[in-house]
Amino acid sequence: MKNINKCPSTLKEGYHTYSPGALRNVFKGKKTSHILPYYISQAKKEQRKLFTENRVRISISGVQEKVSLKFEKNILTLTITDGEYILKPIPKDLDNIEAVPANEHVTMQLAAQIFNMDVAKNALIFFGDGEQAYITKRFDVMADGRRCLKEDFASLLNKTSETGNKNYKYEGSYTDIAHAIDLYLPAAAIAKEKLFQLAVFNYLVSNGDAHLKNFSVIDYLQDGFYDLAPAYDLLCTRLHINDGDFGLKDALYEGDFNHPSFSTYGYHAYDDFYDFGIKIGLHPKRIQFFLLKFLSKKADTEVLVKRSFLSAEMQNLYLEYFNHKLRRLGTSLSKKI
Repeated sequence: MKNINKCPSTLKEGYHTYSPGALRNVFKGKKTSHILPYYISQAKKEQRKLFTENRVRISISGVQEKVSLKFEKNILTLTITDGEYILKPIPKDLDNIEAVPANEHVTMQLAAQIFNMDVAKNALIFFGDGEQAYITKRFDVMADGRRCLKEDFASLLNKTSETGNKNYKYEGSYTDIAHAIDLYLPAAAIAKEKLFQLAVFNYLVSNGDAHLKNFSVIDYLQDGFYDLAPAYDLLCTRLHINDGDFGLKDALYEGDFNHPSFSTYGYHAYDDFYDFGIKIGLHPKRIQFFLLKFLSKKADTEVLVKRSFLSAEMQNLYLEYFNHKLRRLGTSLSKKI
């Protein structure tokens, strides 16, 4: 395990492990090592058996495996029940697989630090042999261990595999999510502003796998009133698969490719997102505020990506994709900018 010189959560320089702020936000203020007491390639037989059993029990569909952890005597340990954290090791069957944990980590940090979005608390962590993993604090577990009620938008929109459609979670649009917000969330206006920013952010970072199960509502007080949950599963999927601009089949809304801007340029630009905001009921000045915020953070984004744990090659590729999308977003047929 090589030494590090930046916090593997906040990416602030001058730290050789988690910074005090990271310990407070991610690890409940407990002194936590950035190195797990487990190995992937050189594990002891009993450790690898426990790790494998745990992974099989709680992994979900797709290539990204997830493992549950909790604190026991101030040490993060594998668990099957009462998990407080989700650990994502390097997956299989993708291009540039070694970059996946650092990719998700820096993308989540960009959302939080640069664009002031509400995201699940997270960090990078390392196995004993130096292999990276992504760790995130479960936002549906309160400080007292109580589980909050949480439901994703596939469920809210009655999209299930029971119809025989294995791609059900991709069936829909961001506008469908906004309509569900209007139906189920008391503070719908605030939630739709958060959704709008997520739509723009996912587009800019080339997250082409943002589907209905990647958006959720949560009832923190268990009083029947739901909020939009913090964002999670944000990453630049283009580094690993040749996917499209949107995970959802109908993108911003069904038929958005007929928009004059898209018809002219052949891609989603400023006017497409502006009119999407109007369509879901946002105030024009708020839409402009958010779009200009995203357009103004090129330099800040580049600084944080360059401080990430991605390799230099992956950093450059990440920024190439980001800046390409930023140029698209800065194009306006109606000259609204």
